[in-house]
Formats: sequence, structure tokens, C-alpha cells
Amino acid sequence: MLLDELAAIHAHNTSPLIIRGDTTLQFADVSAASGIDLGSVRAGDVVALVGDFTPDCINALLRLIDLKTIIVPLSPETSASFPYYFEQAGIDVVIEDGTARRIRDTQYAHALLKDLRDQEHAGLILFSSGTTGQPKAILHDFDHFLVRFRTGRPALITLNFLLFDHIGGINTLFHTIFNRGLVVVPSGRTPEGVVRDIERYGIELLPATPTFLRMLLLSGIIDARAEALRTLKIVTYGTEPMDTSTLQRLCVLLPHVDFRQTYGMSELGILRVKSKTRDSLWMSVGGEGIETRVTAANVLQIKAGFRMLGYLNASDPFVDGWYDTGDMVETDGPWLKIVGRSKQIINIGGIKILPTEVERIALLHPEVVRCRALGVSNPISGQHIDVTCELLPDALVDKAGLKAHFAAHMAAAIRPHRVRIGPVEFNHRFKKE
Repeated sequence: MLLDELAAIHAHNTSPLIIRGDTTLQFADVSAASGIDLGSVRAGDVVALVGDFTPDCINALLRLIDLKTIIVPLSPETSASFPYYFEQAGIDVVIEDGTARRIRDTQYAHALLKDLRDQEHAGLILFSSGTTGQPKAILHDFDHFLVRFRTGRPALITLNFLLFDHIGGINTLFHTIFNRGLVVVPSGRTPEGVVRDIERYGIELLPATPTFLRMLLLSGIIDARAEALRTLKIVTYGTEPMDTSTLQRLCVLLPHVDFRQTYGMSELGILRVKSKTRDSLWMSVGGEGIETRVTAANVLQIKAGFRMLGYLNASDPFVDGWYDTGDMVETDGPWLKIVGRSKQIINIGGIKILPTEVERIALLHPEVVRCRALGVSNPISGQHIDVTCELLPDALVDKAGLKAHFAAHMAAAIRPHRVRIGPVEFNHRFKKE
């Protein structure tokens, strides 16, 4: 049983496991936090567990694994999408606000779920972000998913910035528990809140997204409170493209911090990545059971031992075990650099360009905070580029100035046809919508 296994790991450990606000918890406190009644939950149920990294929620997660249920961790921030999630995952039981309620009398029948139930294994369902279509329901064998954490690795004092419904957040939680580390639940996912937590708790590892790191950089708080970040050793970033200018500016401002790119997806799990240098976007991807190859079209494909079992609401994407990531890469020997998504190539009269390249140029302007470039149908050229730029609050540049900026850096044939100034939305995972 997982709870017994973890209790044995922490049997003589008096150090805290979780800090949440003014509350400090050891594993024994989490193990004893049985505030959620699971008496109505049966083995094999698909259970939506709505919450965050609270003692009751973590305790329920561990008990649900021991009950051999299929767990769907969800964040309250996505409540508007719950009807879709519940339907696509075939939810039997919902746990929310400390209460379990059954919404389906007969367990959802699906071939992949049947295999898990027949093996008496727990399952994990995560939803893709849906940035390129409807979110997919990604099913993992939870028993298999946990195997990697049984190989001990050093654990730093970590701010668990990534949320309960994100594979990175789940990964951080179990890495910390199995390795007797300390995880801090952020008091607020804002630049000011994160810096305050780093200073207060001596945070050593900050996992974040490029969008949030740009927010942190442009807030000016790093310049104003650099001393507050002295304990920070490692910042990891992933889930979306990072631009070189932001990374290099961060490296200059925080010379003592090791910036490491991460690469992974819910379908394949968290992969082991090595950055070429702290200020470089070149990386190598590997680890136990991991193989990579690049197609003739420069698209990265990966074969992974800890991959998902499949989608519940989409066809099997694996071909002979290989998964097409859709990420276009440049290569330099063993090193890879992600340059964009193959499905997002913009074709302007036969000239092809990736939105990420347009966004990279936009972000070279010191007053651009975020940007989004899109290919739009055009009856003459096939497509043209529309770009939206979000500016600093006190920015002086206007549309004409932005057009001049693009003209200084891009050939006329591939410059944005339309430039807008306005907000660029990001979701609860701090990824651009």
C-alpha cells in the first residue's frame, strides 16, 4: 500500500514536508488528515478530485491510489470546463469542498479503463491544455507512473508553482514525498507573491513557465529585490517556448541561478533534460527508457517507457511506440532546439515562417510584454500574419512604432500584415491561450 510505503520512508523524519501559509506539516500530518470520507468510493471508479495541495486533498489522493481508483486531479480555476471534463473522462465520483458525491451508478466502460481495473491498478487522467483543439483525456497507469520516484534523488526546497491538475505539479509532489524534501505551496502566483515566498522560506528551486518568468522580469521586482532571491539555486522553465532575450536578461540579473529548460508532455511524462548552458535554449532529451529521433521534416518524435496508456476521447497517436510531438527542432549533434509547432506554420505565397519567430522579433522590443502571432487566410497570398502585442503599462510605442520595429528586423514579404496592441491572455497554468 502506498500510504504504508511512504509512512515507512518518513518514519524517523522530523523535518517538514509541506509549508502552506502559516501551517507547517510533516508527512504524519498529511497521513492523518482524513477529513474526506471515501466510504462511497469503489475500486475502479473514475474520481474527479477538485482541489490544490492541501493536507486533505493530498491525503485523499494517496488513499484513492490505494483504493485502485482512476483519479482526475482538477483545479477550481477550470470549473467552467468541468462538464466537458466529466463527460470525456467518464467521471463516477466527484470530490469537491471536502465531500464525495456519486454522479454515475454504473462505472464508465472504456477498453483502457477495463484493462486498468482488470490489473487492479490505479489510474491517472490528465487533460491537455487544449491550445490546439479540444482538451484530450490522457490516461496513465498510476502504479507504473510512481515507479520512477522510487529511485532516490536529491530534493531541494521547492516552490510548487505548477498546479494540482498539471503533470509538473504532480511530479513535484511525489518527488518531494519520496525523497523527504520540502515543498512550499505559493501564497500567490504573482511576481510579488513568489518573490515573497522565496525570501520567507529560502526557496531553492522554482519551476515556472516562460510567461510567468517574463512577468517576473518585467515587473522590475528582480532589480528591486535581488537580495530576496539569494537562496534560489535553480529555475526550471518549460510547457511553452522561451525567447532568448528573456532568458539572457534573467541570467544577467541572477548570475547565481542555474536556469534549466524542461521538456515533457502529459502523454509522455516528465523527461530528463540537460541544457547546453544556463543561457542557451539548446538541450538534450533522454533518460531511462527514452529514445528520440528527428524526421525529415525536422519534427521531434519520442519513444518513452513511462508513456500514457492512451486517450479516452481520441485515437491512439503512437506508431510503433513513437509519439509525434509536433515540435519542430533544429539540431546540433546531440543538442536540440525547439523552434515551433509543425501545425502552426504560416505560408505566405510559398514562404513559410513559424509564429514563434514573429513573436521572438516582437519580444526584442523593450516595451513588449507578451505577443501572439497567427496566420490568417488571405485570398491573394494564401495567408498573412496578424500579431497582437501587449505592452508595458507606461509604454510609449504605438502601432507605427511596432511596424517600424518589425521592418527593421524582418523581410517585407513576411512582416505582420496587421499589428494590434492589446492584452495577450494566458490560462491558469500561465501559458498563453
